[in-house]
Amino acid sequence: MALVAGACAVQPPPREALRFALLGDVPYSQPQANLLEAEIERMNAEALAFVAHVGDITSGRGPCGDEWLEARRRQFARLRHPFVLLPGDNDWTDCHRTGFDPLERLAKWRSLFCTPVSLASFARQPGKYCEHVRWEAGGAVFVGLNVPGSNNNLDRDRREAGERMQAVLAWLDEAERRARDSGPLVVLMQANPFLGPRAGRPNGYEALLARLARLAAAMPGRVVLVHGDTHRFRDDEPLAGLRRVEVWGSPHVRWLRATLVDGHLAIEPGPDPLPPPAP
Repeated sequence: MALVAGACAVQPPPREALRFALLGDVPYSQPQANLLEAEIERMNAEALAFVAHVGDITSGRGPCGDEWLEARRRQFARLRHPFVLLPGDNDWTDCHRTGFDPLERLAKWRSLFCTPVSLASFARQPGKYCEHVRWEAGGAVFVGLNVPGSNNNLDRDRREAGERMQAVLAWLDEAERRARDSGPLVVLMQANPFLGPRAGRPNGYEALLARLARLAAAMPGRVVLVHGDTHRFRDDEPLAGLRRVEVWGSPHVRWLRATLVDGHLAIEPGPDPLPPPAP
């Protein structure tokens, strides 16, 4: 007896779940760094494909010096999973508040954290913006960008912000091309671009927001923006077709547990935070 093609089509098995951790805006102080040690142990106890930190590994008033940054590099090296770190405004643009040159601090950050990451297909943008990263996992394309808070550094250094955003948008274009025929496109950065500038100032995120809106229209339901900056957990849709996930931040020392399977991303708030040590 002949079989009608497709009448008994076998559904492909679901892809294996990809589990990873998301965090940002910690640690802001030595007590928070101490709490982060325990959170690293928690992450190490789980089967995670990678850990991604969206930036801000110090407070808006520092410390910004080499000693603090080098201590954070040693601390993150204790993770047994591949680790991706992005720069936030507290890590370079805001270091002028404590007497540092922001571009010198970004150069120092790059020297410490633009290092190889043991993820298949992991790549850094060629040229000076080595903090712009991309990798593929679980059928998704992940792209990390240097888009910091404090209005994207536009108020203090318009030229720097303009040149960097050219590189940001070019790297995002490349990620979109790779994601068009795959699963979700996950965009990671530090800034909350929906805050807007202070009255009378240009919006440092205007071009990026327009690009995200076009992405969401072209790939509705398949674009996820992960950011920090405003220190509250959110999982919502601020633009039509764009899912936004905001990670916890100081004073909360905790992380999000993410699971991606068959193109669907599930986000859990992660373990309850540990209580601060007694004074």
